[in-house]
Amino acid sequence: MRILAINPGSTSTKIAVFEDKKEIFAKTVNHKAEDLMNFKQIADQKDYRKEVIMEAMRDAGVELDEIDYCVGRGGLVRSLQSGVYRINDQYLQDASIGLQGQHASNLGGILAHELAKESKNAKDAFTVDPVVVDEYEDIARLSGISEISRVISFHPLNQKAVSRRYAKSIGKKYEDLNLIVAHLGGGISVGAHKNGRVIDVNAALGGDGPFSPERAGGVPPLPLIQMCFSGKYTYEEVYSKLFSCGGLYSYLGVKDLREVLQMIEKGNSKAELVFKAMAYQVAKEIGACAVALSGHVDAIILTGGMSHNPTLCELISERVGFITSEIVVYPGEDEMKALAEGVYEAVLNKREILTY
Repeated sequence: MRILAINPGSTSTKIAVFEDKKEIFAKTVNHKAEDLMNFKQIADQKDYRKEVIMEAMRDAGVELDEIDYCVGRGGLVRSLQSGVYRINDQYLQDASIGLQGQHASNLGGILAHELAKESKNAKDAFTVDPVVVDEYEDIARLSGISEISRVISFHPLNQKAVSRRYAKSIGKKYEDLNLIVAHLGGGISVGAHKNGRVIDVNAALGGDGPFSPERAGGVPPLPLIQMCFSGKYTYEEVYSKLFSCGGLYSYLGVKDLREVLQMIEKGNSKAELVFKAMAYQVAKEIGACAVALSGHVDAIILTGGMSHNPTLCELISERVGFITSEIVVYPGEDEMKALAEGVYEAVLNKREILTY
C-alpha cells in the first residue's frame, strides 16, 4: 500500500511517501515569502503547491499513479472528534473558505483530494486528527464572556502520535493514561490528555497560551484593546503582531531558536531573558494542565521542533518536575508518519473511517 502524505505549513510544504508504514521518500520544500505574497487567500495557493509536490515527486522518481491513497493534514474546518476522515465535498468547501480561520493546514485535505483525483490508481483521500479536534470537557469551554467560547486549535496529530508512542513504550494503552503533552514548534500547544481524550488545551492558532517563536500567545487584553483602538494599526497589522510577528520575533527580530541561542552565547542578556521567559510560560501552561487532570499525571511529554534543544527542555523540566518525575522528550514531529499510519490502519479496518 503506497500512501502520499502532505503537510502544508506557513512557509513550507512537507511531502512523504510510505509503503505500508515505512517511509520511502520525504522532502520539505521551503517557499519564498515573495512567492506566497502573490496569493490573497490560503486556498489560492492550491495550484502553486500542487505543482511543487508534483515536481518533488518527479525529481525523486516517484510516480503519482503508483499512489494508492492520499492524506493531508487537516485544517481549520468544523470542530471534530479525533480520528480518520474521508475527504468529501463538505470538507472541501469548509477548508476552502477557512471556516474557523486562515491557515496553511487548510490546504492539506484539498491537495490530497486533488492528487487522488489525478492518480490513475489512488482510491481515496483522507485527513487524520485535524487541528480542530475537539474533545474538551464542557467546563473548559467557558471563556468569561458569554458570546465567546474558548477556541480549540492545536497540534492533535503530533500530540496524539507521541502519546500513543509513549504508551506503547511502557506496555500500556493511550486510553489508560493521563498525560500532559507540550508541542514546542512555531506555535506552542500544551494539552491535558485524560484516558485518550484531550480535555483541555491552549488554542495555539487562536492567540492563547505561551508565546512562541512567532506567536504572541495570551497577551494582557486591556493593552491589546487599547492598541486595537489607538488608530495606529490596521486589523492586518494587529493580526500580524499576534500570529506571525509576535513572540521571539517581537523581542529579538528572529524566529529561529538557533539564532536566539547564538545571541545568548555572545552574551546577549535580553535574548537570554526572552528565551527563559518562553520556557517559563510553557511550564506555567503545563501546571495548568496538571490542574485540569486533578494532579493525576502519569507523564509529561515534550515534543515538536524546539524540543531538540536540551537547554529549553531542562528549563521546563526544572519547573514541572514536582508534578511527575516521568518527563519524556520526543524531539521533532511525528506528523507525516501519523498521517500515513492513520490511513493504513483505517484501510485495514483497524481504525474507523469517519464521515465529515
